[in-house]
Amino acid sequence: MQKKLVIVCLLNFLVAALMGLALRFSFIQSIEINYRFLTHAHSHVAMLGWVYLILFVLIVHYFVPKRKPIYQRLFWLTQFAVVGMMISFPFQGYAVISISFSTLHILCSYAFVYLIWKHHKTKSQATSKLLRLALVFMLISTLGVWCLGPAVSMLGQASAFYQIAIQFFLHFQFNGWFLIAVIAVLFHLFNIDDSNQFRLFFKLLITSTILTLALPIQWFAPHTILLYLNAIGIILQLATLYVFLKLIKPKKQLIRNQNSKLTVYLYSFAIVCFILKSIVQSLSILPEFAEVVYTHHNFVIGFIHLLMLGVITGFLFAFILNTKLISYNRTLHTAVFSFLLGFVSTEILLLIQGVNFYFGNGILPNYYVLLFISSIFLPLGISLLLINILNTKTHESRTTKTTQSFTTIK
Repeated sequence: MQKKLVIVCLLNFLVAALMGLALRFSFIQSIEINYRFLTHAHSHVAMLGWVYLILFVLIVHYFVPKRKPIYQRLFWLTQFAVVGMMISFPFQGYAVISISFSTLHILCSYAFVYLIWKHHKTKSQATSKLLRLALVFMLISTLGVWCLGPAVSMLGQASAFYQIAIQFFLHFQFNGWFLIAVIAVLFHLFNIDDSNQFRLFFKLLITSTILTLALPIQWFAPHTILLYLNAIGIILQLATLYVFLKLIKPKKQLIRNQNSKLTVYLYSFAIVCFILKSIVQSLSILPEFAEVVYTHHNFVIGFIHLLMLGVITGFLFAFILNTKLISYNRTLHTAVFSFLLGFVSTEILLLIQGVNFYFGNGILPNYYVLLFISSIFLPLGISLLLINILNTKTHESRTTKTTQSFTTIK
């Protein structure tokens, strides 16, 4: 795995985290930048600069045995689009320049799908199926983006059509492309092969991912049938989780033997967050709870962070620790625990404040100050991880390649 590419991805993540910290600080003291514009920048850089690009690096590393120069050029073109969004969104929000860079990123993602579909190779049919499914959901998600223009021109940004298009994109990005791509890499590292149990998991995963889209649609176009579809999707999602845990259970000892304690801890943490995410989402079967989540911003942010930081980033950090890009020293342990401390403490604060709002008890004493202080640990953890990687001289991957012909680039 190329060290410089991972560093670029983590730098994007650090910028996104600092933007998030600025958003938290804005509740303590006014800042000059438009809050809404900065929110757009934060979300785009976190999603497309961190998660998308690190998945790009991981997928090429594990599933493309003969690396071609086109991947290097495509990575840097995609990073150019990310930097464009990073600079333009804070100052103009959705406008000509930022939309142009966003469009460039989408076009780069189409090229990535084509190349990986054509070049990927793996010994396991299971990981191949998951990888292809993740790419399909990525393509599907972009349909929501292309609908935004017509939605604004015909009905405006306040319309249900516009809001549903956004939710369509986010749902299939988070629960489709990001999550399933992470599972594909996980199953590759855990050597999980095709089987009847996996095929059941695969079918449940597809069906539950599609059906749970009904909930965000229900928020803007209420209909009883959507509640039933979401309920079925939630039940299937819990079944998916159960089969997932059964698939990885036999690999427990192998994981412990082949990884450091810190890496195993990160895997365990991410899996616990995955379980919590499924349990929390299952509560949306209750119409009252679904309405509470939608009307209380704290719950929405908390759930998004649970998925993006707890589940997806938890696994991504474990994947990085599974290489020789890092050195196992005090800096690394401090980095991981700082990040996890920031994540857990902010989640607890968001939950408590959300419950407070629900019962009409107002704002917790010093809530915004506490949230800001807790959030400092997130960029601190990322910074320390970057320092660790920069100070590590050897970074040849110690993970098993897809084929023996793959040559690690130092």
